[in-house]
Amino acid sequence: MPRPPPRILHVKNTEYVSPNMLRVTLGGPAMLDFPRDQASAYIKLLFPSPMSTKPLMRTYSIRAQRRHELDIDFVIHSGTGPAASWAAQTKIGDSISVAGPGPKKMIHQDTDWFLLAGDMTALPAISVNLCTLSADAKGHAIIEVLTEADIQDLAAPEGISVHWVINPEPSHSHFPLAERVMQTQWLKGQPAIWVASEFNSIKVLRKYFKEERDLDRQSLYISSYWKLGLSEEEHKQLKQQEH
Repeated sequence: MPRPPPRILHVKNTEYVSPNMLRVTLGGPAMLDFPRDQASAYIKLLFPSPMSTKPLMRTYSIRAQRRHELDIDFVIHSGTGPAASWAAQTKIGDSISVAGPGPKKMIHQDTDWFLLAGDMTALPAISVNLCTLSADAKGHAIIEVLTEADIQDLAAPEGISVHWVINPEPSHSHFPLAERVMQTQWLKGQPAIWVASEFNSIKVLRKYFKEERDLDRQSLYISSYWKLGLSEEEHKQLKQQEH
């Protein structure tokens, strides 16, 4: 089946949910045929490229969906790329070309306990995943943010312990999120793991889950969403080389 052409959506609202996370609400007539129930699925935002006629594409998770609107959360910090720069400057009424949605990446539900982890780029998808868990779910959610003020009040089952890791300066050699995950108490029974973060941190965790935890592949979703110092295009090429 051919992919549908990109839609033109309009900015309905912008709101900082924390000092380094900006929520942009997109909507308009093109939402009429947008598939329902796509929270946590990814979309591609299209931007003009200064070097090519082919647009730049930047991938973002849908934080929430209503009948005619989508919420997209952008991490805003120094050295941001084209998407975050656009989000920081956009205003109500502006338009953006949007492709997708792509598949949702949800945590495996038929299990004894749960472990979700990620940085701020994964926070929207983690938030949606937490809302899908049953009321009696147990486990851990570990989330890395840039500052203490970026901690959000998340809806999660009472049995899910939410841990926040403060890391104002991501680096190539220090991985606080990975360290916290590896220090986390391993509960009894079969876990389901959902992890997404920076490439180098994911590389450490992938080795940990494979060599020390010997996890069933069905129970593990692990993905790098970005790499320090690389564009999305460069990161995509690197991921393809790794697999």
